[in-house]
Amino acid sequence: MSEPLVKVCGATRTSDLAALGGVDLVGLWCGVRGGHANLSPSTFAELASRGGPEPVLVTFTDDANGLVGLAQATGVRWVQLHGFQPPRVVKVLKGAGLTVVKALHVRAGVCLEEALVGAYEQAGVDMFLLDCVGPDGALGSTGRTLAEEVVLGIANRLSRPFLLSGGITPDNAADFREVRRHPRFAGVDADTGCRGGNGRIDPGRVSALVAGWRP
Repeated sequence: MSEPLVKVCGATRTSDLAALGGVDLVGLWCGVRGGHANLSPSTFAELASRGGPEPVLVTFTDDANGLVGLAQATGVRWVQLHGFQPPRVVKVLKGAGLTVVKALHVRAGVCLEEALVGAYEQAGVDMFLLDCVGPDGALGSTGRTLAEEVVLGIANRLSRPFLLSGGITPDNAADFREVRRHPRFAGVDADTGCRGGNGRIDPGRVSALVAGWRP
């Protein structure tokens, strides 16, 4: 079994990228209106070209053609869809040769997109991401952790690999022993758990995250 992927989300400057030693994927937000790490298309393009971990376009938009255009203009190969985009968006992105990650949002133990999982898979989604909805309905970077039994219940209904998100820290890998053994577990996605007291991505916490989640 290959090592789990480690993705850190919400980089906004070059110094954030420099802090990501050992990380496989970096989430760059574009089209996340009101998001703490949202980037303009020009800043997104600049950071995506800097090298380092594989850049992932993280977005809430459902403008499939616009996403394809931005990915092709910047050379980005991965797109992560947060929000509630219909399966047709996945199909268009896959038609353009992109790797597509679709977030599945979980609230009170229920996957809000459960009825669409089969359609996303049929559209060609490469990977899912399981994330916890905040108490106010916020999506993404809530710092809220999913219960392991909830994750396993959803994972068992998927036919694609999944990333685990929601309150991922350097210290809580032991809380997800069975998830980490799951045949479709692909890795973790962290944001708030990699930040220091100043709110910036902290290289020490990133290193601890990689060590904690890669046995």
